Amino acid sequence: MYFVFSGQTFDFAFAILFGLMWGLAIFNMDRYIVSSIDKEGSTARQLLQASPRILLAVMIGIVISRPLELKIFDKEIKQKLKLTYLKTQHRRIDTLQKTYSQKYAMEMGKNKELKKEKDSLEKDINRSRYQLNQEIFGERTNQTSGKSGIGPFAKQKQAVLDEKQTRLNTVRDEQEKMDQYLGARKDYEGLSSIRLFNDHQLDSLTSVAGFADRNRELGHLAYGDNGAFDADTYWAELFISLLFILFECLPVFVKLMSPKGPYDIAISKIAEADIYYAGKDKERNMEVTNSIYDHHLDTDIKRSKKIITEQPDDYEMERHAYD
Repeated sequence: MYFVFSGQTFDFAFAILFGLMWGLAIFNMDRYIVSSIDKEGSTARQLLQASPRILLAVMIGIVISRPLELKIFDKEIKQKLKLTYLKTQHRRIDTLQKTYSQKYAMEMGKNKELKKEKDSLEKDINRSRYQLNQEIFGERTNQTSGKSGIGPFAKQKQAVLDEKQTRLNTVRDEQEKMDQYLGARKDYEGLSSIRLFNDHQLDSLTSVAGFADRNRELGHLAYGDNGAFDADTYWAELFISLLFILFECLPVFVKLMSPKGPYDIAISKIAEADIYYAGKDKERNMEVTNSIYDHHLDTDIKRSKKIITEQPDDYEMERHAYD
């Protein structure tokens, strides 16, 4: 109940209140079931009488041991939660990126082509500018005339260079506009604002994790990050549950294993006396009922006889005449 009300103002008060109610309910149920086991019957009958309490003890042991396991393995659970939150955030980012790539595939393809063309133009311009300098300074190569100064060949190379530079400026402008457009689309789709959680954010998330998240990670605790089965952790969790189940079943087992004692004999005698008294009380009530019924019957008979004997003679004559 503390996990249920955790974070509220009166979480401790609620936990204590429901804990007392739970304890009283279990205590009275134990007392009734254990005291009601009839030691006069056979072992099979005693087990049949105790079976509801044993089944209930198993359920109670599992329910009570779970929060304790959550507390014992708190550090391991927090590490599992951090890893789960990181994986979830990774999947969310991957989903957003995949959706973004599919939605704006044409724009991204065009932007990629512009970038490729820009890189090619920049390399070509650098090479053309180097050849222009060679032409101006009279360096003789297979691409230059070997005459110094700004001659026809230099002017021709300069014109080609200016044309390439103009195209480069156009490509840069188009790419810049496309980058701005795609950036705005990233902001709109939420891709620019989403980031992986840092350590502080992960600590905050694990500190406010609910019972469902913790319980799920506790169930996954017996498996490592690579999916390998961890037998040590599994048996540790199992033995904690078995320990609480044993505590819950212990009163019934002690009662079943203990021999018949003075208390059982006294309870048996009291039960026999109650049964005998109930039988006698039934007989008494039947006798009283019979006596009352007989008295009412005699009274009714006397009343009917008196009515008949007190009828007038003319009534009898009229009756015979009619007949």
